[in-house]
Amino acid sequence: MTIRIGVGFRGMLARSGNGWKNWGAGVRGESEEIPEGGAHPSRGRARILVLVVGLGCLLVAGAWIAYGRQAKTQQQTKATGSGPGGQPARPVPVVVAPVRTGDLSVYLTALGSVTPLNTVTVKSRVDGQLMKTHFTEGQVVQAGDLLAEIDPRPFQAQLMQAEGQLARDQANLANARLDLERYRRLAQQEMIARQQLDTQEMMVSQAEASIKMNTGQIDAIKLQLTYCRITSPITGRVGLRLVDPGNVVKASDTGGLVVITQLEPIALVFSVPEDSLQPILRRFRPGGKVPVDAFDREGRTKIATGTLVAIDNQIDPTTGTVRLKASFGNTDGVLYPNQFVNARVLIDVLHDAMLAPAEAIQRGPQGAYVYVVKPDKVVQMRRVQLGPTEGAVVSVRTGVADSEALVVDGAEKVQDGARVEPTVRKASPAGAPATPGAAGAPSAPPRAPRPGA
Repeated sequence: MTIRIGVGFRGMLARSGNGWKNWGAGVRGESEEIPEGGAHPSRGRARILVLVVGLGCLLVAGAWIAYGRQAKTQQQTKATGSGPGGQPARPVPVVVAPVRTGDLSVYLTALGSVTPLNTVTVKSRVDGQLMKTHFTEGQVVQAGDLLAEIDPRPFQAQLMQAEGQLARDQANLANARLDLERYRRLAQQEMIARQQLDTQEMMVSQAEASIKMNTGQIDAIKLQLTYCRITSPITGRVGLRLVDPGNVVKASDTGGLVVITQLEPIALVFSVPEDSLQPILRRFRPGGKVPVDAFDREGRTKIATGTLVAIDNQIDPTTGTVRLKASFGNTDGVLYPNQFVNARVLIDVLHDAMLAPAEAIQRGPQGAYVYVVKPDKVVQMRRVQLGPTEGAVVSVRTGVADSEALVVDGAEKVQDGARVEPTVRKASPAGAPATPGAAGAPSAPPRAPRPGA
């Protein structure tokens, strides 16, 4: 098999060894036969060229399809003012809530631990056998109530001995005083030496000192007898029993018999950042009562209300916080020792502030903004400057006016200049609990930023 090449290529190919080589210009009108093996390089280059052209066509077609879809999506997104055929677009349904003017209480929230004002470990002050306990585990006892009894018989025997010794010393003292009177009369008559009289006077003094010592010993034994009856030193709740009746207890035991914890009133200790200390001091120093509210760990349910009673005298250098202590009446017993609660301290009250729902606040690269629904039901995007937040309410310093309607639901479906169909949200029931938030920090999670915001 041979391949014929037009004469136009003559002179371009020349034989060089076993291959072909380009030499120069060709001449028209002539042809030449080329063996089959010599056309393989040209055929391979042609195949590569076809593949490159086909791949390029596929890339161009894919780019054209993607661009068409993107343009269609953008056209559908921007088509809020007009629909198909030039007709007006259907209004977007949204939920709105009005801006209102009012007072906003600014709170500082911190995690704290409930601490009893008094905790007593009841111990025996004498050595002896525990005969009986007069309390039930978990019982609320009053100060002075009998808790336990120690065997008093050894101390009763010691008391009897001491009283007998006292009676003997009193008899000796009476005899010594009679002898002293006799010696004085004999000394006046110079019938005895002066030294004998002085000795008798010392004997009387020794007998008197012995009586005083016996009296003190009797009082000590009586005191130990009172220690055999263990009473409650404070009013509080009794814990679990640590020693059972029948065991021998000693004054040197470290465990004790039972632990009593005072529950009414009770304290709450919590820490706040040092940067938040000055607003608290401004309200605490004049002597006014600073309210402190205790919420559960989730921060949703209010447990109790108390007052701030003490501020620590130094800042912890390792954490940069200062400890505060609040007191609660706890007459209902809702606070329990070592319970973790959220403490909220009232640090300021903003009067006549612009208050907006936290759900209406949107956030973008340029900051916070809201969608305001004008009377003609057209949305207008406004940038706002936010103030402190409390629960689901945000104070807005600039950007909105009183009674303006803000989009709180459906903001992701509208943009500036869109026409909407607003529905006013029903007001929350009075007294509904609000989640406490830190002062100046929004309680609602921030929304994703919108393009162009």
